[in-house]
Amino acid sequence: MIYHCCDARRRERLLQAIVDGMAINGIDFLEVLDREAPTDTPPQRTLLLRFLNTAPALVLENFELDGGERITGITLEWLTRGSAPDPALAEPGLITYLGTLTAPDQLLVLRTSSSGDYTNYRLRLVDSPGALNPPPGIDRVLSEVDFSFKVECPTDFDCAPAQYCPEELAEQLVLSYLAKDYHSFRRLMLGRMTQIMPNWRERNIADLGITLVEVLAYTADRLSYAQDAVATESYLTTARRRSSIRRHARLVDYKMHDGANARVWIQLQSEVDDLVIPAGTRFLTRLTGFDPIIDEGDGARIAMNLSPLVFESLHEKTLSASENAMTFYEWSDAECCLPKGATRATLAGDHPSLAIGDVLIFEERLGPRTGRAADADPDVRHVVRLAAVQAGLTDELEGASITEIRWAEEDALPFSFCISSTLDEAAGGGLQRGVSHALGNILLADHGQTISGEVLGTVPRPHLQLLPEAGSTSCDRPEPRSVPPRYRPHLANGPVSQAAPFDEAAPSAYAAASPTTENRKPAIALQSGIAPAPENWFAQPDLLQSMPESSHFVLETEVDGAAFLRFGDDRNGRRPTAGTSFTASYRVGNGRRGNVGADAISHIMTNLSGISAVRNPLPASGGIDPESMESVRQAAPYAYRRQERAVTQEDYAQMAQRHRDVQRAAATFRWNGHGHTVFITVDRYGNRPVTAEFEEELREQLNAVRMAGYDLEIDAPRFVPLEITLFICVHPDHFRSQVRHQVLFVLSAGRNPDGSNGFFHPDRLTFGTPIYLSAIYARVMAIEGVASVEAHTFQRRGGTGTAALEDGVLTFGRLEIAQLENNPNFPERGFLQLEMEGGK
Repeated sequence: MIYHCCDARRRERLLQAIVDGMAINGIDFLEVLDREAPTDTPPQRTLLLRFLNTAPALVLENFELDGGERITGITLEWLTRGSAPDPALAEPGLITYLGTLTAPDQLLVLRTSSSGDYTNYRLRLVDSPGALNPPPGIDRVLSEVDFSFKVECPTDFDCAPAQYCPEELAEQLVLSYLAKDYHSFRRLMLGRMTQIMPNWRERNIADLGITLVEVLAYTADRLSYAQDAVATESYLTTARRRSSIRRHARLVDYKMHDGANARVWIQLQSEVDDLVIPAGTRFLTRLTGFDPIIDEGDGARIAMNLSPLVFESLHEKTLSASENAMTFYEWSDAECCLPKGATRATLAGDHPSLAIGDVLIFEERLGPRTGRAADADPDVRHVVRLAAVQAGLTDELEGASITEIRWAEEDALPFSFCISSTLDEAAGGGLQRGVSHALGNILLADHGQTISGEVLGTVPRPHLQLLPEAGSTSCDRPEPRSVPPRYRPHLANGPVSQAAPFDEAAPSAYAAASPTTENRKPAIALQSGIAPAPENWFAQPDLLQSMPESSHFVLETEVDGAAFLRFGDDRNGRRPTAGTSFTASYRVGNGRRGNVGADAISHIMTNLSGISAVRNPLPASGGIDPESMESVRQAAPYAYRRQERAVTQEDYAQMAQRHRDVQRAAATFRWNGHGHTVFITVDRYGNRPVTAEFEEELREQLNAVRMAGYDLEIDAPRFVPLEITLFICVHPDHFRSQVRHQVLFVLSAGRNPDGSNGFFHPDRLTFGTPIYLSAIYARVMAIEGVASVEAHTFQRRGGTGTAALEDGVLTFGRLEIAQLENNPNFPERGFLQLEMEGGK
């Protein structure tokens, strides 16, 4: 045969023709008698040729046998019929074997001169020696058969013949690969057309050929741009998309953050009791001409058209009219204050609605010297979370109802609160009570507006298929492999809020309003399918740890705030099936934009009544813009150098300083009898106390990096109070009182009115920081009106030596921190005495 077909139908067609009575025949198959050959019959030399119909009367001249590589020239020695074998030719054992076969009348038995090699041989029926046509009555197609003498030899391969139809190599075109834009592609194609069609010289833009060339050049230009864009996104230094930068950085274990939304404490003035504000209630920044309550209907639509910032409450809150403003109880005294660092107070009146976990905001509402609300210091406000409440108490002396409250040490007062004061003569004099109040009805809200039920469409069905891989033969029909459709839905609004879950059991107001960046996730809920059995999908930072069956996705945010959803590939995360519909509910609002100032929030969107005012006494905080691409380009290549395990004392100190509230830390190893204990001494910002809650949070962070077998203990710093006495000579034309006031400001432990820190501010001093007398002299001499300054006392509190005064420096141990608060309520925290001479 001169051709090959994958679907051979000639045999079935010939059998049907025989059934219909046509006198036509052909070879069905050929069998080489090998292992089944009788003992008296030579193996691999007897050929059993079976026909589709009764075997024709043929002689040896009607057969041609060729083929072979090592063994060639094999000839046929004799021929006999299977139904009547010639005893003179066939062995007795062979005659017996032929009698056991079915339809022996369709069989011819041939004996070859020898067995062949492992290559293929061909037996052909011819009308006469050298003829091309078969004998009469034999089908031309089924007049020959290929076979192998070694078909029963052991082999690891399939015995089916392999048929290959090699493709002809196409002519290699000489093209310019510098063509990258529309004009160069057009010129390239026109040049090629000139080579293959020299008679076509039309260049009119209306010509169909020119139109096709320009369409192809335009398409090639777009594909070339896409190719360049992909190559650009392949490298960290050239990528232009934020999602590409994020993925490159993740390869070196650098996690690019998407920012965080702000949180704020909101106070509601309620006119009724037991008014419940549900979680998710929306609050708006101030809008001119709107009441505090904006209804959920047309009023909400009009208000939202003005694009205010939206905050939503994180928890449910029950309001009480008695908690709108609560005064402090003074126990029959006057000119009282809550000192810095206080964690307890007494409220005037019975407030049974207060409970553990409620939040109060202390606010200075009147000027201590003038009694006017306009003179109140807006910075004198502080939020606390109640750790203990006892209502229903009575002052037995006065018979007044009181309520005792206590809050966590984490929320200790950072400054003093004036409760009552004596007014200046210019303001009329007399005693002014109610200078500061405790505000109740406080709830926590965060920046972001909820968008519910946004339809993201359905996963498209595959419409492309990969080219099949080359099979063993040209007749292989591999199953088509569909290209998974690209499904990367885009949210209609952005940026998506990066929010932390609300912790109802937070030990302090500071902890509730200041979640860590690591705990923040995109505020999005994704569902696939339809009710009543939708499937939930969960957002992850990446899919590297996702299992093939995990319903995970990644929210990728671009520079303009646009958010795209990326799903898995059935290896890392599950790939959504074609035809699946998705619906998203998410929140929009993120970054520093949400850090609104105090009293910026003025409206609540609700259909409830009884709320007279809405405000945020304290500014919103915690809003962080997404990390910029340029900062990631600079930081990511060095991320792998960051130490992520603690081995030495310095390692433990550095790991502790990664905590958001730790200014400095020092670690010490001690042998405890069975192993080592690492004592970590922590200096928190603002001299905040090392509470049990803070210890637990820091220990949980360090457990991930500490060495096995090492115990952890968290200690507070060893504060060393100072005693300093300065003799200051004032210029004659300056008032001693004013100079004294300036010196106390400069050497204070607080924050000055200009925003700078005092010399003894806790954030300026840390472990082992020496105090130089010359630095104190320089600060004091910089004050206008100071003629000279001299230290008479410069020592640790309770000390008697003069070495530090003579040397001009106070030194401290490795775990010691100098302290000088100069607070008459706490003389044990250091004090500063000034002796003034001269001046007026």
